[in-house]
This record gives sequence, C-alpha cells and structure tokens, in this order.
Amino acid sequence: MQRVTITLDNDLIEELDRFMAARQYDNRSEAIRDLVRAGLGEVGVGEGGDRPCVAALVYVFDHHRRDLANRLTNAHHDHHDLSLATTHVHLDHDRCLEVALLRGASGEVRHFADHVMAERGVRHGRLVIVPAEGEAGGEDHSHPHCHGQGGD
Repeated sequence: MQRVTITLDNDLIEELDRFMAARQYDNRSEAIRDLVRAGLGEVGVGEGGDRPCVAALVYVFDHHRRDLANRLTNAHHDHHDLSLATTHVHLDHDRCLEVALLRGASGEVRHFADHVMAERGVRHGRLVIVPAEGEAGGEDHSHPHCHGQGGD
C-alpha cells in the first residue's frame, strides 16, 4: 500500500465525516478508498464500452401515450440478451414505473438505456451502472455461492 496526502476544505471534510458516521467507517482512509473505488468504477464503466457491468434502469412513463408500452416491450425484446428482469408498477391512473435489471457490455447497456429514456412519454429515467467481474453475460464462479439447489 502507498501513502497519499490530500488536502480537503472544511466543508468537504465535514461531509466525509457524516458519510463515515452514517456507514460506520473506522477511519477516513477506508472511506476514501471505497469512494475512490466507486468513482473509478463508474468512470471506467462509462468510458469503456466493452467492460462488463450490471445495471438498474429505472423509468416512469405515461402508459396512455400512444403505443408507448408496446414500444418499450419491443425494445426489451430486441435487447433480450441484456435483460435479466423487469418489474412494472402502476403508480396512478396515468403513470407506471419500471425497473429493468440489465447485464452486458457497458456501452450496450448505456445505449439501450438511452434509447428507452429518450422514448416520447418516458418522463423520468436513470441508469445506475455497477462494474461486474468476469465475462459480460456470464457468471463469475471465482467465489463459492449457492443457487438454491440441494447438495450432498
């Protein structure tokens, strides 16, 4: 490990200390390491179009908008290789919320999300990308985990 010295203004230190307290960090170094990792991961995924990622695409749309629900469904079908699951919630008489869980190359995921959020009648949208280890679309078996199957 290397030691790095940084200078932060008082307001930023206070915000960092509140962040640490809320998440129960023992020291500033641990908190800053996690923040740097998160920031570099987001920047790396955003710039590297072929880096594997998982993502949540959240959007609110007007289901009365002419043929929008069908266009959104078709977009998901056209990109079935990226879609893991979609949840649809009726917010009120006019609006629906969908959350699409996606996995694939970051550039493809971002392109799909941009297409969905640009559809006429989609009122709000946000994409949250998380870098993924291993191959895009594949499982990472480098650590043991359970798939809910019985064992011997």
